[in-house]
Amino acid sequence: MSSVNTSGRSLKITGGRLFDGQGEEQESTALLIRDGRIAAMGEAAARESADETISAENGVITPGFIDLCCNLREPGNGQKGNIASETLAAAHGGFTTVCASPETSPVNDSSAVTHLIRDGAASRSPIRVLPIGAITRGLEGDLLSDMAGLASAGCVAVGNGSRGVRNARILRRCMAYAQTFGLTVMFSPENQALAADGYAHDGLVTSRLGLLGIPEVAETAAVMEMLLLAEETGVRLHLSQLSCGRSVEMLADARSRGIAVTADVAMHQLVFTEDALAGFDSRFHVRPPLRGESDRKALIAGVREGVIDAIVSQHQPHDTAAKQAPMAATEPGLSSIESVLSLGLELVEMNELALPDLIRALTTGPASVLGQTARLAEGETADLCLFDPDAFWTPDSKTLVSAGRHAPVTDRELPGIVRLTLCEGRKAWPQPAI
Repeated sequence: MSSVNTSGRSLKITGGRLFDGQGEEQESTALLIRDGRIAAMGEAAARESADETISAENGVITPGFIDLCCNLREPGNGQKGNIASETLAAAHGGFTTVCASPETSPVNDSSAVTHLIRDGAASRSPIRVLPIGAITRGLEGDLLSDMAGLASAGCVAVGNGSRGVRNARILRRCMAYAQTFGLTVMFSPENQALAADGYAHDGLVTSRLGLLGIPEVAETAAVMEMLLLAEETGVRLHLSQLSCGRSVEMLADARSRGIAVTADVAMHQLVFTEDALAGFDSRFHVRPPLRGESDRKALIAGVREGVIDAIVSQHQPHDTAAKQAPMAATEPGLSSIESVLSLGLELVEMNELALPDLIRALTTGPASVLGQTARLAEGETADLCLFDPDAFWTPDSKTLVSAGRHAPVTDRELPGIVRLTLCEGRKAWPQPAI
């Protein structure tokens, strides 16, 4: 990571509300960080001196956020962003760890590309980058990738990005092969034949506007198929970016039958519905598409009840030209990682989510998917986020860091300003002085 090395220095954070890794509020008067770790908490930390002291008055201190789906656009042509710009945007959003999508150019289907991503992150990222390897060569859904080589190179899981796998036979082989190496597979469930050329939810809005729809069954059929194959092969399955209420029901049922499955949902699926497309706003051309209000509420309930483990950004920065075309010709995806916390806090304000539920889905939930922990405790690595939930900011060309300017909400006030992001005790946000 490229941020200034503060090894040997100490930092004390005083005041604020502290939430542990389970999202529960704890009483803590201070937090002392030394050599990249939490050296003391509470009264013991308050009594210690430090090289720097930061007041967290009116703030909330949580473990650093973890994103299971982030497109860094590197390797690539650089027009849409790169490791430096997008990881800094992630730090601005309170994230200390991002899982890099395999949808790069070239695709991350070999150890060489994995090493390229890791080397770039080591020199230019202020936060931790965990590569996800492609489960098939070129993400084309035909030939299996070298999963053993990808794991050895540092991939924490394998997946298909936003693309489908051509048929159930190949999908079964992917799962069986991954299971032999103990790898988690991350799939975005979509039946390609049913989705066809669609690009919006097959509902009232598409009918009114004449858009090509993707029916809910395109997702739910794929979810059921993946659950059955995971049950047979015994692989650890993670369902990425669910969009349908029926998918949540099937997920809960699978867990009750002992299937090793986890899941996530993109924040924009919890906040917006198909109505966002009513004005032909190409920002909201996303995949899976935004669904109806009943699906949105079911997804929120899934997060609240812990059926859905994590909330992700599904960050996909684009250059301006990618979104300036008729809807069908635009590229899907939102530049979202800087607004995830703020949109979540709006859900808290509307009493649709409790603050502990939001924090859990951004910290310990995704950590558990990766077989890791996210805790604020003595001796733990100092990955944390300090934000002011009562302060407001306006996403615009001056405040957004990502190379992608197509944020889900622009030019209106949002709650929640990230005051400090620490990764391994180093300041990732705001940018440290050089």
